Amino acid sequence: MDRKDFINQLRRYQKGSISRRHFLGVTGLGTATAVLAASMPHLMTRRAYAAGELGDQVNLTTWPDYHDVTNFEKFTAETGVKVNITVFGSNEEMFAKLKAGGTGWDVLVPTNYTIETYVGEDMFEPLDAAMLPNYDPKSYTDPRFTEAGTVGGKLYAVHKDWGTTGFVINSAKVTEKPTSWKEFWDLTNGAHKGRTMVHDYQLTTIGNALKYFGYSFNSNDEKELAEAEKLLLDSKPNLFAINSDYKPSLINGDAYMSVCWTGDGKQLKKTDPAFEYILGKEGGEIWADFYAVPKGAPHRAAGYALIDFLLEPHVNAAEVLFHGYPVADKRVIDLLPKEIISDPILYPAAELLTPLEFGAAATLTNPARAEIMARFKSA
Repeated sequence: MDRKDFINQLRRYQKGSISRRHFLGVTGLGTATAVLAASMPHLMTRRAYAAGELGDQVNLTTWPDYHDVTNFEKFTAETGVKVNITVFGSNEEMFAKLKAGGTGWDVLVPTNYTIETYVGEDMFEPLDAAMLPNYDPKSYTDPRFTEAGTVGGKLYAVHKDWGTTGFVINSAKVTEKPTSWKEFWDLTNGAHKGRTMVHDYQLTTIGNALKYFGYSFNSNDEKELAEAEKLLLDSKPNLFAINSDYKPSLINGDAYMSVCWTGDGKQLKKTDPAFEYILGKEGGEIWADFYAVPKGAPHRAAGYALIDFLLEPHVNAAEVLFHGYPVADKRVIDLLPKEIISDPILYPAAELLTPLEFGAAATLTNPARAEIMARFKSA
């Protein structure tokens, strides 16, 4: 194709009389782009979208304080797509809402132990990896953090980040230096009555009550759950609140301790060095979060574009610097400052990680756990 033909095709594309795909095909730019992407992937990390190709909005359902909003602004600037965010405090709440239907969600951020149940309920579509050029399964450092996204040999969710569930204390107020879940609950019911928060989330709240007795975080044993429930009910009058959005109450001094996720522990430490994030020596939870596309997503193409954008290593690195959760993608890890990689909150010592458990799918659907949590909250 000579220069005159190229300019003619470009003007036709600019006027909208031919599609972007046709323009790339007849000019040979599509092939050139593919070759360049294969030879220099660091330069071709995201596809360019024609105006209007993705629509004007995408609906993301996620967790509190879990994304750098400036990345969403960049996504909108690049694509013209506005990101609408819905926030939930528990996987159970997300699951029930999506199962009820009519959510309009395009992208969901589920935790590892829920994905198998979503797939079993036919609520997630298998992901089209061709629409996620920034997804590279070979870049992940540990299959423990990614394997839950594949069910029955099909990819349903791609890894976002991972973390742990411990507890945080304001060491200026809590001087006892607790190192275990037993001490956490004993202080809640003793020296620091009225100053502790727990998640509005049965997996972690019941799980860490189970750890008080040395039981599995995932136990569904009737006798063990009864002991955990008694501890929760006995503790209820001594709590400040049951809320998964606990940072404001800790920062303003109303609460001194809380069950806490990795990234929140990191954010609190930045706010005030007196906050200390602790993994109970008995064990507890290790988890991984993912991106998934619900079946029937109304803005499906925009959903894929958003996931792909957030998987781009430089964008993902900016996310990590904001939310404080570690990632398993080596491309992203290589971009992070040394002080992040060596941070014991984000990357705990092996002896603290070893006793931790990934949440089990059976905990999500066990009605006994749901009933315990309901009785605890209403007590």
